Amino acid sequence: MDRLDRKILRILQEDSTLAVADLAKKVGLSTTPCWRRIQKMEEDGVIRRRVALLDPGKVNTKVTVFVSIRTASHSIEWLKRFSEVVVEFPEVVEFYRMSGDVDYLLRVVVPDIGAYDAFYKRLIAKIEIRDVSSVFAMEQIKYTTQLPLDYMMIDNQKSGED
Repeated sequence: MDRLDRKILRILQEDSTLAVADLAKKVGLSTTPCWRRIQKMEEDGVIRRRVALLDPGKVNTKVTVFVSIRTASHSIEWLKRFSEVVVEFPEVVEFYRMSGDVDYLLRVVVPDIGAYDAFYKRLIAKIEIRDVSSVFAMEQIKYTTQLPLDYMMIDNQKSGED
């Protein structure tokens, strides 16, 4: 990975629909070497996939709920079962195992509080949880899918052109 790869990633994080020729021009490469770099980053798993970002309001998922979960069980079997249960719910868009007082954190998107209540009831019907605490986001101040690239390890030995 070098500075050109980082430039390519910055641009792709902004607009992955950009034609390779246009992307190549923006980073100062010809089309083929730029395409090879993209393919290599895909093969290496740096680029996991390319997706469309949707407007939550236009797909009726305008309510975001952060759900903190504490459990009495900390076994691998319980974690496996809990993970299987959670991934079944399309409303759960993020799912983390945490350190500290909270064991798991979910980000759930739903149309309204009633839909969240239905989600909650379906969740607790499938698996026992010691404590669930839900907080509703009042306003989204910042949202991005773009990762900061300043922390990337750069190979300074690699040339600018393949």
